[in-house]
Amino acid sequence: MFSGIVEFCTDRFIFKESVIEIELPFECKIGESVSVNGACLTVKESVGNKYYFDIGDETKKVTNISFSRYLNIERALKIGDRVNGHFVLGHVDGMIRFVKSIRKNSSIYMYFSLPKERYAVVRKGSIALNGISLTISNVSLDVFEVQVIYHTFENTNLKYLRVGEFVNYEIDIFARYGRGEN
Repeated sequence: MFSGIVEFCTDRFIFKESVIEIELPFECKIGESVSVNGACLTVKESVGNKYYFDIGDETKKVTNISFSRYLNIERALKIGDRVNGHFVLGHVDGMIRFVKSIRKNSSIYMYFSLPKERYAVVRKGSIALNGISLTISNVSLDVFEVQVIYHTFENTNLKYLRVGEFVNYEIDIFARYGRGEN
């Protein structure tokens, strides 16, 4: 389980067939979970600061990991740690498109296409985009908006997004199970 508070963003990775090699600035043990663009991956091997993760067929199908230019990374929560974001499982539901952004005062308003789970996208609800814990600030018929502070924008791969690119999304766990979704 993760909090959606990204620890760092990197372009230092290689994706080959079903394995991704990522240079990490912290130590991980074999078998540990790491959120990579919001997808929970398991460390299978390490050599120095390079860590290797298998990418399953479902993960390849529903995430942007195989074609992303930058990856958001977060280590799993430890029992007893503070949760500064939202509860994020690392079970990516799919991809949605980045529509546009508008800079206004101390925030960046970013707009994304609605996912198929429209019921879970509600004003003041939470959503994880590329593993980033965000609060939905507005919803319309075909897009939703998140208000992003500069710290989050500058320290995640949101700043590299181009209009039309895909982001991974995970709907809020409470919205999913509160509705009875499996």
